[in-house]
Order: sequence, then C-alpha cells, then structure tokens
Amino acid sequence: MAKNAIDWIAMILVIIGGLNWGLVGLLNFNLVDTIFGIGSAISMIVYVLVGLSALWMIYYAFKE
Repeated sequence: MAKNAIDWIAMILVIIGGLNWGLVGLLNFNLVDTIFGIGSAISMIVYVLVGLSALWMIYYAFKE
C-alpha cells in the first residue's frame, strides 16, 4: 500500500507521541510541555493531533 501525505504525517505524529510517552515513563520528562509550556494551547493541539493520528493509524492498519 502506498502512503499518502496524511499517512506520513500521522505516522510521524504517532512516533513523536510514543517517544514523548516513553520519556514520561522512563524519566518523568514531558518534552511537549517543556517545548510549548505546561497546559498551553499549543501543547493541547499537539496532544489532540497525536490522538487523531493514532485513530488514523488504526484505520490505516485495517484498510485494504
């Protein structure tokens, strides 16, 4: 299956989210909050985009 731009963006955002959660779990360090500020609007947008990307990747995994 060829990946289009949305597939690539979703995959990158899911990887960023996974790495961030890995840092939180291992080192209690939240990179997104460090870069954009705890609870900032941009941080919330990043989290929403990562969540939507995860949903897209679930769809991508099951589409033919």
